[in-house]
Amino acid sequence: MRDEEIAQHLQEALKSGELQSAQGFGQPLPEDEAWQATPESLRMSFKILKNAGHAPAEVGLFRDKAALQARFAACGDEALRRDLQTQLSQLEQSLSLRLESLRAHAQL
Repeated sequence: MRDEEIAQHLQEALKSGELQSAQGFGQPLPEDEAWQATPESLRMSFKILKNAGHAPAEVGLFRDKAALQARFAACGDEALRRDLQTQLSQLEQSLSLRLESLRAHAQL
């Protein structure tokens, strides 16, 4: 029932010319480099997660890495900088291992 309502609304918008004024109407979607970089065997599962409002765990690791890098850049205390550098190195190693594991499983 809901799909029929959406289809009807789209038909009405098309007839009234409302859709034609939308940005990008009738043009192909822009290329997504992340989609192309994702192994084909993982694309559908990642798309389902994204559409459901969830991200793969690796996205969280990238966010953590960016936060650590920002803290490191803003830090003036040498002892704390060394600690942050250690944390950042460990996080980068963990992220690299996870990504390599994904690549290896995608090629199976």
